[in-house]
Amino acid sequence: MKHTRVPLALIATVAASSLALTACGGGDDADSKPKSAPKATALDINQQDPAKLKQGGTLNWAVDQFSTQWNSLEIDGQQASTGDVVESVMPSLWHSSASGKQVPNKAFLLDAKSETKGGKQVVTFHLNPKAKWSDGTPITYKDLKANVEAMSGKDKAYKIASSAGYEEVSSVEKGKDDYEAILTFDTPFADWQSLFSAPNNTPLYPAKYVSDPEKFNTAYINKMPVTANAFKVGSIDKTAQTITVVADLKWWGDKPKLDKIVFHAMENGSMPAAFANGEIDYFNVGGDPSAYKQAAAVKSGEIREAGGPNYRVFAFNGKSEKLKDPRVRQALFMATDRKTLAESNLKGLNWPAKTMDNHLLVPNQKGYQDNSADLGKYDPKGAAKLLDEAGWKLHGKVREKDGKKLSLRFVIPSGVPGAKNEGTILTQLYGQIGVKLDVQTVATNEFFDKYITPGDFDVSPYSMMGTPFAATGASNIYLSNGGNNDARVGSKKLDDLMKKAGHTIDPTESLKVVNQADAEAWKIAGMLPIYQRPDIIALKKSLANLGAQGMSDITYEHIGYMK
Repeated sequence: MKHTRVPLALIATVAASSLALTACGGGDDADSKPKSAPKATALDINQQDPAKLKQGGTLNWAVDQFSTQWNSLEIDGQQASTGDVVESVMPSLWHSSASGKQVPNKAFLLDAKSETKGGKQVVTFHLNPKAKWSDGTPITYKDLKANVEAMSGKDKAYKIASSAGYEEVSSVEKGKDDYEAILTFDTPFADWQSLFSAPNNTPLYPAKYVSDPEKFNTAYINKMPVTANAFKVGSIDKTAQTITVVADLKWWGDKPKLDKIVFHAMENGSMPAAFANGEIDYFNVGGDPSAYKQAAAVKSGEIREAGGPNYRVFAFNGKSEKLKDPRVRQALFMATDRKTLAESNLKGLNWPAKTMDNHLLVPNQKGYQDNSADLGKYDPKGAAKLLDEAGWKLHGKVREKDGKKLSLRFVIPSGVPGAKNEGTILTQLYGQIGVKLDVQTVATNEFFDKYITPGDFDVSPYSMMGTPFAATGASNIYLSNGGNNDARVGSKKLDDLMKKAGHTIDPTESLKVVNQADAEAWKIAGMLPIYQRPDIIALKKSLANLGAQGMSDITYEHIGYMK
C-alpha cells in the first residue's frame, strides 16, 4: 500500500520479519533465476467478480500476535496483525486502488471534494446515510469531529500514534445535515484523503469512544465494544489465541461472501506447518525461504507475490546511553553490510537482493533516489575512525570509554529464526570494529509493547509497513515527537522538511522536499533501511480477492472461495 507521488507512511510490524537466514546466506533455490521486482502497483489477489464466488465459508487467517489494544489510532495498536483484524470490522472512508489512487468507500463515503475558500483548504465529505455503528447509532459528522479532536495532538492525554493531517484541521462543522461534514484546514494538506482511512492505518472510531482520553486509550483494550463494517466481532478467545469475526447481518453494503474469518495468533515459525496441515488458509510468508518452499509444495495452496511498499529496518535507540552520540550510530550504519544482509535474507525467495537507500521511498517508486552518501556504504575502516573520534578506544577486542565497554543489546522476537540469524551476522560485523553485540530474544507478544515502544533496547530489527500517504504519514516515525519514533532521535530541520512535504501540493516539488528530508534522516542515523521487502502471501488456491495487495487495501466483503 503506497503511492507513486509521496513517501511511505509506516507502522512497525514483526509480522514481516520472519527471515530464515544463515550467516553466509544459503538457500534452497540457489540455481533459480532472479526475477525483476514487480512494479509497486502490482496486484496478485486472484481478482474475481464477487457475484461469481461461493456464498459462505470460513477463512482461517494466521497473524503473528494476539493483540490487546484494538484501537489502531492509539500508540499501542499499531501492529500489522492488529490492522488485519480491525480493518475487517471498523469503517474506512477510503479504499486504495492497485495504482495507489484513493477512491471513496461507498459504504461509508458517497463523495468528497477539496476546495480553496477564503484562502483556506475546505474539504466536504458526504457520508452514506445508511451507515450505522453496531449499536445502531448513525455515523455522522460528529464522529469525524471527535476523531479529529482526539488525533489533533492538542490534548496530550490522548496516546495517539500520529497527529499528521488531523493537527492541520481548524474546524469540523455540520453541513446541510448530519451526513455532511465540512473540514477547514489551517494550512494546505496534500494528503487529506489519508484521514479516516484504513489504507493509512487510521480507520474511523465512534465519537462515543474517542471523545475523551480515558475512553480513547482504554475502551478497546481486550474488546471491541462498537464496530461498523461487513463483519463484526464474534469472539475474542485469549486461551485459544483466536479472534473470530462474523458476517454482520445488519450490514448495508455488498453482502460478505464469507460467513466468518478466524484470526489465529501463532509464531511465524509455526505457520508453514499449520498451512500444510490445513489448519490455516492464509499467512504472510514475509522473507522466509523455508516457509516459501513449504507453502509452495502444498497442492491446495499457492504463493501470491507483489512489489511491496514495505522494507526491512534496524532501529538504533538514540536514548540508549551508548548510542546518544550520533557518531556512534553513524559508525554502526557504516559497519552494517546491508548488501550481504539482503542477499542472505532474500536468497531462496527468487527475489532480487538490492539495498534500499531511502527511508521514505522504495526503489520502484517515482522520485526514489539514493541520499545516503557515505552512511549507506559498508565501510568498517570509516566506522572505526568515527568510533575513535567519539572517544571509544579499542582495548583488546572491545572498545571502551570511561571504563565502560561498548556492548549493545540486539533485541529480537522469539519464533523468528531470521531475526536470530541477523543477530549472528551483526555480531560478526560489529565485532570487527570492536563493538560487542548481545542478542536478547523476547516473547513475540511482548516485543513491541514491552521493549520497542518503551525503548528497552539498543538495536532491533523489524519491518515497516507502508501506506499510500507520504511524509505526512511517516511523521509518526521520523518527527522528533512522533508517536512511533522508536529511534528517539530527530532534528528541527527534519521536522520542518517533513511538514513542508506534507503541505506541498505540487507532486514534483513535494518529492524534492521528501528527498531533502531523507538526506537529513540519514545524518540523524536512527533508522537504517536494509532492503525493500517483497509482499509474499501463501493461501488456498480457491481464495479470491485476497493475497499480495501491493498498494491496495483489502475489501473484506469481497473475499470468498471459487465455485
